[in-house]
Amino acid sequence: MALHYNSYGGGFPVRPHSLLLSPSVSYFYANKGWDSLRQKTPFPMNGRFSSLTYSLYAEYGISRRFTFVALLPYVTNTFQQTNYRSTTMGLADLETGIRYYLANINYIYYFMVQGTVITPMYTNPTLGYGLTGAEIKLSFAGSGHLFGQNYYFTLENGVRQYFGSTGPEQDRYNGTFGITLDSKFKNQLSVSLGGFYSTSSFTKFVINPAVNKNFAFNQVSLSYGHSFTRRFSVFLTGGTFINGRNTGDGSSVSASLILKPF
Repeated sequence: MALHYNSYGGGFPVRPHSLLLSPSVSYFYANKGWDSLRQKTPFPMNGRFSSLTYSLYAEYGISRRFTFVALLPYVTNTFQQTNYRSTTMGLADLETGIRYYLANINYIYYFMVQGTVITPMYTNPTLGYGLTGAEIKLSFAGSGHLFGQNYYFTLENGVRQYFGSTGPEQDRYNGTFGITLDSKFKNQLSVSLGGFYSTSSFTKFVINPAVNKNFAFNQVSLSYGHSFTRRFSVFLTGGTFINGRNTGDGSSVSASLILKPF
């Protein structure tokens, strides 16, 4: 979930009646974490947490201003300690939303607002909060030229509320800067800095980040993308947490495809 940022420049509009699909796989691992005072220590009893996630992300251009978006992940979470191992797997939270492009400046800079509904697709309490939620996200994206190469950037901030007696309130933010590496736009490199701030009346630290409610972290990631055609691209991403509170100190890698069938 933390790696799912638009490394391919997703703050820009999709053409009307066109479809973008992005299947991806990501792996997250942590064996130490930060406490409530931001002190980092190993997990007790040689503890280790890992998560393997397969997801499908989609965008469909309804019109010049409206885009439908959806994200459905399937996760396998594993927690291990000395003489103990637990693995759970299943669908996680389905996210569906509508993106509205408020305005643009010379079709170079775009302002966007998005509303998203979060629907749990599971009953196993280790796969997520099990709560319906909603999010409002604002985005500013643009492109230009730098040192003879093309660049793009995306700035996003989303406020999310899960509904329930201990449902957390979350602020999710991210900034991405990418640049092309050749004149044919085949290769690009991007760097992202983002994070979560989550607060809840349930303050107990849980090693499983899918159910942790009161935490904060910042993460940096680096992505490389290669376009084989105008309709098919591949992205490889690596990321790591740089600071946090009540959360694991984790690292992650992912691979994703960008497909544009029509």
